[in-house]
Amino acid sequence: MDIREILKKVDHTLLGVTAGWSDIEQILIDAEKFGTASACIPPAFVKRAKDYVGDRVKICTVIGFPNGYTTAAKVFETEDAVANGADEIDMVINVGELKSGNTVYVENEIKAARAACEGKILKVIIETCLLTENEKITMCDIVTRSGADYIKTSTGFSTGGATFDDIKLFSEHIGSNVKMKAAGGIGSLDDAEKFIALGCDRLGTSRIVKLAKGLDASGY
Repeated sequence: MDIREILKKVDHTLLGVTAGWSDIEQILIDAEKFGTASACIPPAFVKRAKDYVGDRVKICTVIGFPNGYTTAAKVFETEDAVANGADEIDMVINVGELKSGNTVYVENEIKAARAACEGKILKVIIETCLLTENEKITMCDIVTRSGADYIKTSTGFSTGGATFDDIKLFSEHIGSNVKMKAAGGIGSLDDAEKFIALGCDRLGTSRIVKLAKGLDASGY
């Protein structure tokens, strides 16, 4: 697959705690230059980023990141991000509530974020590395019912990232209304191609752009 086709599916991502505006600015420049699907950045930079790139680059941001604890905060963060110009929202579920069997809570929280998105794209991060296979299947069902646009594997800030097996599992259990995003640990063009071949519509990574620039593919 041509690297340009892969880049069209990449959410070019920088979510590190130490990232400053100069780092975000470079992500935006690279996202525009290489034609990525979006630039995925921390919420604090959304307004400045949108003012900087306008409609030339889709701005994605993260909500309840990385631990996904509090519904009220997620709804407020989503409303604030959309008001500041975010085009896409990647929210983290409350893993503890899922593991407690409180699936109604988890589904209602996603629906609340969906409503707060005001029609913007919503991706649901389920943090696969912390879940059992049955919990992953349960989340496929919940995301399908919730009206979210994507199910996403990982934050990249926990114990593991995307795996081919998890994407295969998603593809077998999500509804036709849900797309898939693999994120965390996608370190090569071969990996990217395989995730896409398995059905991923988006890849969360910074490494593919680095490879396109001829740089060492380290980091997220």
